[in-house]
Amino acid sequence: MPALFRRILVPFDFSRSSAAALAIAVDLAVKHDGTLMVMHALPPVLPTHGRAILPPASELAAVGRALAAEVARAVKGRRLRRVRSWVMIGPPAGCILDAAGKADTIVMGTLGRTGLPHLLIGSVAERVVRYATVPVLTVRARRGRSH
Repeated sequence: MPALFRRILVPFDFSRSSAAALAIAVDLAVKHDGTLMVMHALPPVLPTHGRAILPPASELAAVGRALAAEVARAVKGRRLRRVRSWVMIGPPAGCILDAAGKADTIVMGTLGRTGLPHLLIGSVAERVVRYATVPVLTVRARRGRSH
């Protein structure tokens, strides 16, 4: 299984769980001399009538800069030669599955919703696990401990 962690896709949504997934993916990429590919899906605005409205270029650029900053922070001081980050426009699960075509594995965060919130909101991670053609490692951020 040496090729499993050569091209690691990390869907990043700026949540604690995606930050935890990014940290794990960085460790795996360093250990296996892999390529880290970090992407963010920016959904279009869906009005009640008509076509979807794409986010303005300024928002796309701002999100791209924020993503690049998060990735730089995560890889700082690590021996990782190949790192790429980008923003895609579209539904998150679909964007992730599209980007997975260039990956050997996906490492992604999950919020771990259950019950009614899961039924109402759905789960991007669940859809990715169900339809991805590469292995998916899901990571849930630990809750803060009280002392």
